[in-house]
Amino acid sequence: MSTPVIVGAVRTAIGRSFKGTLVNTPPETLITAVLPEVVRRSGIDPADIDDLIFAESHYGGGDLARYAATATGLEHVPGQSVNRHCAGSLTAIGNAAAQIGSGMERALIAGGVQSLSMTPLVNWRIPGPELKFEERWMPPTHVETPDAPAKDMSITVGWNTAQAAGISRQEMDAWAARSHQRAVAAQDGGKFDEEILPLKITQFDGSITEFAVDEHPRRDTTVEKLAGLKVLHPEIEGFSITAGNASGTNDACAAVALTERDYAEGANLDVLATVKAWASIGVAPRDTGLGGVRVIGKVLERAGLSASDVTLWEINEAFASVPIAACKEYGLDEERVNFSGSGCSLGHPIAASGARMVTTLVYELRRRGGGIGVAAMCAGGGQGGAVVVEV
Repeated sequence: MSTPVIVGAVRTAIGRSFKGTLVNTPPETLITAVLPEVVRRSGIDPADIDDLIFAESHYGGGDLARYAATATGLEHVPGQSVNRHCAGSLTAIGNAAAQIGSGMERALIAGGVQSLSMTPLVNWRIPGPELKFEERWMPPTHVETPDAPAKDMSITVGWNTAQAAGISRQEMDAWAARSHQRAVAAQDGGKFDEEILPLKITQFDGSITEFAVDEHPRRDTTVEKLAGLKVLHPEIEGFSITAGNASGTNDACAAVALTERDYAEGANLDVLATVKAWASIGVAPRDTGLGGVRVIGKVLERAGLSASDVTLWEINEAFASVPIAACKEYGLDEERVNFSGSGCSLGHPIAASGARMVTTLVYELRRRGGGIGVAAMCAGGGQGGAVVVEV
């Protein structure tokens, strides 16, 4: 097989949905800003790009990858959209790597874009004799059961994972507080500066705001403050999931440029990382959070690695219970997991999160002199996705 490598990676800062800087910025604007920037950073000749693969979620149709191609002068490049919910952009990266590995294509852009602030509402007619409509309908990801509601991930992911892995609220609150501390430390240390593309955002009054800093992390978050938050389901005995030990709702875009290694070397491109393996997995919907745990074993086996070979981990904090469960399952050193924060602090822009994680992994591994990185996450409907990179 040909060897897929990453030659460019970039993301926007992550906005807080509905009340943040990107509240009125559509996903089309985000993706058309990121696409030309990742091409520029990669050094790929735009004429050599074979395809764009971008994840999107909750948009109900369309093809933002193709939209971005036509909007940025890449009309010769087709574009496909993928949807594996939270793991969508990890799937996009894996699909791009597979195309390169097969020898069918040599240069692709993969990533994801999400604007929960601008997600359209869909009207669903309530079955019955009258024409009554209910707003905010989303296509279901799985057959709903009492222990796996389709629209309440605090139960389906957060609580079920905590129950299955024996995780206490105190553990989750401590993890979430540390996530914020790490994210703020990364911001203050300039760690994200290289990976973030500053955006010029036009406000309602016509003024221009530069958006270049993730706005979800809270400097004043403490374990004590998190312990004071009300649980989301007080009617469930022992329920331990709160808004504080769960991820935020967010807006962002992230992308990586991939090529075949020989192409990169022939074009004198800077190889940032090699994509060593990728994997997806299915589990029972009630075990959705465990999908992000179990997929780790699958992707490590494909890469011919053990957990001890991995330098750094990005395990998405859809809920704090998920990375905690992974640490328990594989005996991971928590200092190497979510080293600059994750969903609880940085936020979780659903379709963009996987590409954000890979981008952060690559830049941090380069700062540390190289190593193996694993990005893993659960995904709606009882799924998990993971990618292994080596710098």
